[in-house]
Amino acid sequence: MKKLMRALPLLALSIVLLVVLAGCGGGAKQTTTQNTGSGIPEKDKDYVINLGYYNCDHMTAACIAKDTGIFTELGLNVNVTGNGKVPEAMAAGQMDAGYIGNSGLMRAFLKGSPIMVAASNHIGGSRYLVVSNDIKDPKDLIGKKLAIGTNPEKNDGDWIQWAKELGIPVEGKNYEVFDMADKDEYVALKAGKVDAYAACDPWGSYAEYEKTGQILRAHVELPNGEFGQCCVLSMSNTFIAEHPELARLMITAHSKAIQHIYTKPVRSAEIFADNYKVPLEVALMTIYKKTVDEGRTLNWTINQKNFENQINYEISEKVLDAAPPFNEFVNTKLIEESKVDNFDQFIKEKVDPVFPLGMSYEDWKAKAYELEGKKA
Repeated sequence: MKKLMRALPLLALSIVLLVVLAGCGGGAKQTTTQNTGSGIPEKDKDYVINLGYYNCDHMTAACIAKDTGIFTELGLNVNVTGNGKVPEAMAAGQMDAGYIGNSGLMRAFLKGSPIMVAASNHIGGSRYLVVSNDIKDPKDLIGKKLAIGTNPEKNDGDWIQWAKELGIPVEGKNYEVFDMADKDEYVALKAGKVDAYAACDPWGSYAEYEKTGQILRAHVELPNGEFGQCCVLSMSNTFIAEHPELARLMITAHSKAIQHIYTKPVRSAEIFADNYKVPLEVALMTIYKKTVDEGRTLNWTINQKNFENQINYEISEKVLDAAPPFNEFVNTKLIEESKVDNFDQFIKEKVDPVFPLGMSYEDWKAKAYELEGKKA
């Protein structure tokens, strides 16, 4: 009896501890979150990473990682800035990482900008030549107002490819050309102030959704039928050198964000719509194009062949005067050390069985809502 009386306080204490732990709500999940960031050096734990991205669907992993809590789960403090001048900001030491077009990064690198490719972000092109509904034939564009930038024959490889495929002049002198931001281009077309524009999504899908214009041509593969390297996750040399563990974790976050886009497209579209200020349907149309319709173009794998394809094409068309050696502006070591999942295996196991290539938009959308337990 005395032994039993001595044991009762211990038993009571054990019960109290169990109740407290249960009240924490998912203790295992909290432990995982804490462990994920446990490898961050003490000097880096309060460091705020400045991340920039353009207002283009290719860069949407930035806001996905932020709004899904991926950055927080990895123990990262990230300040995300949309539609900033990423190369300029990184050259000035104001930004640690950024989503940027590969061609722009190479030009900045050649001018001395301390910036490198840390991971792939988007292969192919996925830019669109959007025209007003009055355009019935490509030749109707001649002499019209086009928001395709000044001197497009010298600055825009996509435009050169489109013009040649459509059988219309490449030189900007044959049109009234304007240089505008993608969103402004869409607004101008809707207001009847331009007849066509070149842009990435959501501004192609938006025109289709509102029926204010039509996609005349999409750029996905290069003229040789292969993919180029459109966009990348870049990082400043200083950030990589001074905060290598944070740099590796940023690549991990990048890969997890892209996986989220593929496997949870509805939630991703909701985040996209909120950040890009477009209707949800436009966001869904955009994600469908990038993950199914045009192939698995969003990825994190560095493929040297894609970079070489892009460089060779742009140099052949004199859009790019020169390009730096691959190993000088691409940091392959960083992504290897990050030990991210294999992209091809991820697609084969998690995406192909659910959202196969060739799946119609209607079927994809219905399946996506079903898997996420939501109603369209």
